[in-house]
Amino acid sequence: METKESSVQQMDPNPPDKDALLPQLDLETALKECSSSLELFLNNRFADALALLKPWKSQSMYHAMGYSSILVMQAGMTFDPKDMDAAMTSLRESLQTCQRFRKKTGIMETLSNLWYRQPAGGLTEEEMHAELCYAEVLLQKAALTFLDESIIGFIKGGMRIRNSYQIYKECQAMANVTNEVDMLRSTNIHFRGGVNMGIGSFNLMLSLLPSRVLRLMEFLGFSGDQELGLSELREGAAGNSLRSILSTLTLLMFHLYISVILGTGEGNITESEALLAPYIEKFPNGALILFYTARIALLKGNFTFAQEKFLACIDAQEEWCQIHHLCYWELMWAYSFEQNWREAYRYADRLCKESKWSQAVYVFQKAAILSMLSEEEVKQLGENVVELFRQVDGLRLRIAGKSIPTEKFAAKKAQRYSSSNPVKLVVPALEMMYVWNGFTIVGKRPELTESILSTLEKAEEQLKDDPNPSEYHLDDQCVVQLLKGLCLRHLGRLVQAELCFNQVISSENYIKYDDYLVPYTMYELGLLHKQKGNIEKAIAVIEDAKMNFKDYSMESRLHFRIHAALNTMGSFAAKLPPSRTPA
Repeated sequence: METKESSVQQMDPNPPDKDALLPQLDLETALKECSSSLELFLNNRFADALALLKPWKSQSMYHAMGYSSILVMQAGMTFDPKDMDAAMTSLRESLQTCQRFRKKTGIMETLSNLWYRQPAGGLTEEEMHAELCYAEVLLQKAALTFLDESIIGFIKGGMRIRNSYQIYKECQAMANVTNEVDMLRSTNIHFRGGVNMGIGSFNLMLSLLPSRVLRLMEFLGFSGDQELGLSELREGAAGNSLRSILSTLTLLMFHLYISVILGTGEGNITESEALLAPYIEKFPNGALILFYTARIALLKGNFTFAQEKFLACIDAQEEWCQIHHLCYWELMWAYSFEQNWREAYRYADRLCKESKWSQAVYVFQKAAILSMLSEEEVKQLGENVVELFRQVDGLRLRIAGKSIPTEKFAAKKAQRYSSSNPVKLVVPALEMMYVWNGFTIVGKRPELTESILSTLEKAEEQLKDDPNPSEYHLDDQCVVQLLKGLCLRHLGRLVQAELCFNQVISSENYIKYDDYLVPYTMYELGLLHKQKGNIEKAIAVIEDAKMNFKDYSMESRLHFRIHAALNTMGSFAAKLPPSRTPA
């Protein structure tokens, strides 16, 4: 009989769902398991982290969110369509899992919430966490949706961001009214940590937007208070929640990348070192930890130590080669700052061959670095600079039908190689160094800044002695003067730097192609006036660059930098005597 019953069970046309046979995980156990998975991840055991989460991802909101988060991170680093699809599928499943734990509402209540978005009340502990996880997954899905090359994708992404933000605001309201009994629950710290991370990230990122965009976002219900954002993230990082490391990584990204590339170039290195210290002790060989240790060293000007740590990061794991690509990018710049062009070329070449992030930028960067070598050295490497530059335009990506600004800039610079008689770019690797705000980094090493200045002065002499100046001649001279002024400013030779900047600005009506030069130079001149202590003049010059120029290359990047600079000078201006405060 047992055998017959067994065979009947095996032939059952409607077997129970495998996931339904799994026992339910309570919230506390789910959080502990996800913390274990996070530790595996930080110890470079990425596959093991996924394996721990996978069996429960349809039963537990935290397992679902953790699993999809890792896939989203991987997709963001590879840009591989298969990884994108896998991440998006996982996010949809995660939203369904989270939805099952959210408070069930009737149709009238749902419609009311859509119109008035009332804070959810009377939720159980599990339902509160479901709201938080749902908001987090929704935000990740929005980020991936933005990579869809359509306006519809952008609209969908925007709606998801808005919904995510509104849920985070509701979670914040719930956290603020939590009673003493709830406060004592072991899971409460994870809820509050999630609120810190969500509210902090939104405020921090929105605060970076230029004022006119931020005003529109605030009209739509968003807020962008940088100090509030930093405060929330610091509170989240200092806690002992599942998301503490995520708050820490967000702060590190802000201080070590966003503030440098889209700000004035002055990241908060002191806070970054303090944030990273406990993780260096706990995960000394963790790839992410090694990477940020190296990035801090790079920003401090300790290029040799940075190179060692980036190489250690590469050696630390083989599972995610995408982290290697991040290291190649940084190593390329570390050697460029030293003008070790042969080594910089090695890493630019590897990026061209291995990474899918931005082939247009990588190929342009490779060609730009080769342009700094002699023709004989380029031949020894078996490369053709002209052919590389000619490839750039065809490699450009488009998102929602629009070009990526840095790729558009690179393609425009490479255009002069498309004719049968190409005109060489003058110092393209140094110009790209400026695009990524690298002069603020190399400026911390006076001897290397002097070396770059010497290279620029040689280029300046060659342009002066050119018997057959091309149509690009004046533009090239202005590029050299801008970069020369930057070196002089970092060396404290402010009078000479100001002369260089003014030479570019006075050439405004004669510049034919490099339309970005004058507004960017005015911004740099403003920073020079700030360095001299003349805040009123600094603000006036930077406001001029902001208000009186438009439709030039990398305009949005300069507006981010202007926004950051005026914010710092606004605090300076507030401290000035009334007679010196600008109107």
